[in-house]
Amino acid sequence: MSRLGASGGDAQRRRRADAERNVAAILDAAGRVLGERPDASMDDIAKAAGISRQTVYAHFPSRDALLTALLTEVTARVVEAIATADLDTGPAADALVRFLEISWQAFESDPFLLHLTSPPKSPEEERDQHEPVLGPLEQLIRRGQRTGEFDPTLPVSWLLSATIALGHAAGEEVRAGHMTPDQAIATLRRSIPRLFTAGEPGTD
Repeated sequence: MSRLGASGGDAQRRRRADAERNVAAILDAAGRVLGERPDASMDDIAKAAGISRQTVYAHFPSRDALLTALLTEVTARVVEAIATADLDTGPAADALVRFLEISWQAFESDPFLLHLTSPPKSPEEERDQHEPVLGPLEQLIRRGQRTGEFDPTLPVSWLLSATIALGHAAGEEVRAGHMTPDQAIATLRRSIPRLFTAGEPGTD
């Protein structure tokens, strides 16, 4: 290889490495800033990342594009954690707690999740967005219903939709100032397991 070719390859690798560092810095700053100030602008995020506004827009042409990338990153971390949680073994009720703990940890480490707002979506769009996380939960629900640990009379699709709805409701309460993020997470901790193991009307 000629020196010119080697030099060109080195320059390309440096540009790629710089771009990766910039993207990582932007996403890290966005998570921190949006957790503290949900209405933070792209300028605010650029300042927190220590890079120019133009560089932010070079990687993320809009705020929605940045939020989508941020959610994708968080989802990937959650999916990886779920994969190591061994949800297919032991009592389904215990596995549900492990699954929910992973979700709660995401809220705790990325509090911007409770502040996010998005355009209205159809039930199908909601399911598609949450599918990487809901797939393992669906398998867990079916296992728990087979063993009798979860109420077998409740449709699986309804339990999945209700889980999504409760998460959104917690976010709405936080955005409205009716709950702190910690209160919302504590409420989800109590509400979701009760939903899965609901007894007959009038029983406790």
